Amino acid sequence: VVAGGKVFYLDDQGGKETLHAISAGDARELWRATVDNALRDEQGPSGPRCTPLVDDDRVYAQSGMGELQCRSVANGHLLWRVNFTNDFGAVFFGEDTPVPGAAEHGYTASPVIADRRLIACVGGTNGAGVVCFEKHTGQVLWKSLNDRAAYAAPLVATLGRVEQVVCFTVEGLVGLALADGVLLWRVPLKTPYGRNCATPVVVGDWVVAGSYQAGLMAFKVAAEGPGLVARRAWVNKNLAMNFSSPVGVGTHLFGLGPNRQLVCADIETGRIAWSQGGYFTTSSGTAHAAFLVMGDNILVCTDGGEVVLLAADPAACRELGRAQVCGPTWCNPAYAGGRLYLRDGLKTTGTLYCLELLPEGK
Repeated sequence: VVAGGKVFYLDDQGGKETLHAISAGDARELWRATVDNALRDEQGPSGPRCTPLVDDDRVYAQSGMGELQCRSVANGHLLWRVNFTNDFGAVFFGEDTPVPGAAEHGYTASPVIADRRLIACVGGTNGAGVVCFEKHTGQVLWKSLNDRAAYAAPLVATLGRVEQVVCFTVEGLVGLALADGVLLWRVPLKTPYGRNCATPVVVGDWVVAGSYQAGLMAFKVAAEGPGLVARRAWVNKNLAMNFSSPVGVGTHLFGLGPNRQLVCADIETGRIAWSQGGYFTTSSGTAHAAFLVMGDNILVCTDGGEVVLLAADPAACRELGRAQVCGPTWCNPAYAGGRLYLRDGLKTTGTLYCLELLPEGK
């Protein structure tokens, strides 16, 4: 993540999840700080799973094992910390849990900030499924639900004219009042492996979410009596998405669907506008892509290390340019000031890149 002329990232240094701050201009390291022991699972390398979060003069880092730290942007000094297991009784995913798949891969959902609140999917089954902290002090402002944490990041949105936190937990999709964490609506959505990975997309009063097992579905949130209700408008199993989060542009959704196909779909109807293959050449049945919305275009970073610029056009898949920029990667890049920051390395030590994006021929 890039902020204030600095690049912040997490990696594994000698078995420790480590937060780095480097100069965005020349990669000069400004400081580094140890966050936690590195998470290990059966798929992929050991190390962190979350993107750091920067807000003003503070940077927040969440480890794969549920250590959440707030540090100074200037020098990396620790300002406050909490641990989801020790402080909230959460069952760490790496230990015995009734959800077999989600037990392996740890905390992957970066927190979200709204005003003075920082909201994290803690996963405590004793009333601390979702916890809201005062971002400067770490004081708990509210706790809500008994839901176990899945992999999708929480987000803040206004639905049915109510500002709320939308979370995709192991138990399903929920909306919580931002002010006090009161449950506003719930849609049960459980899968055998608890792999609710892709972060939901909110457009207007629509929430789109799903998994590779349940398919993709859309819900319309509206006022009903004194509260809110979320009604399912459609479900499309031909749009099932695994762990690449889609993006919304206008009334259409763009993402990575089954069979390694890039897809575009109408958010209000679920109708597939187009589906296009040829961007993923790996032999693995699992593909990954990161999507960055850039005005009327979408930059796609494939797991093969290629970046592709597409028009955000529901009429057809229109490619505007592509380039091979790095090796295999599952990391989400950052774009700031005309430069793209990304890294590669699935099984070995990777490389951090800064690329300038220019029109063809320049």
